[in-house]
Amino acid sequence: MTKHTFKIGLGFAGLAAIFCMGSVREARAHGDVDAEFQKMDTNGDGKISPEEHAAGAKMMFTKMDENNDGKVTATEMDAAHAKMEAAHSKMEKSEGKRSDKMGMSSADKIKMLDTNNDGVLSADEHAAGAKMMFTKMDTDNDGYLTKAELKAGHEKMMSKPRS
Repeated sequence: MTKHTFKIGLGFAGLAAIFCMGSVREARAHGDVDAEFQKMDTNGDGKISPEEHAAGAKMMFTKMDENNDGKVTATEMDAAHAKMEAAHSKMEKSEGKRSDKMGMSSADKIKMLDTNNDGVLSADEHAAGAKMMFTKMDTDNDGYLTKAELKAGHEKMMSKPRS
């Protein structure tokens, strides 16, 4: 695995942990991926297929792409993050919990997935990152993600140093 490939996978993991369908930040902050898993497991079979994962990633991208031009800029990502942070902060205050920050700029996240180096994240670049992340998390190589694999993938991503 090349260093660039690793960065792409790690970059998508960071994006997923912040934006995936509005629940990942809450799920990660609470050490619980149940809410994230439930949202992605649309057919309720107890596992996430590549198609379900891709649909979740597409939804995440669409939420970030405020002007619907098929690209996400650092400004759009920052705005989406601010909305998530405000909702998350409100929830944490009501629950008496403290927010945990990713500590990586939106521009840096985009750089990790920006294969053509144009400074923006295209839908194709995002989808490729999502596919790579799915493959990394599918540790038993059965073509599906279990709740345990999803949780382990997020824990692994959170333990990686950011450089």
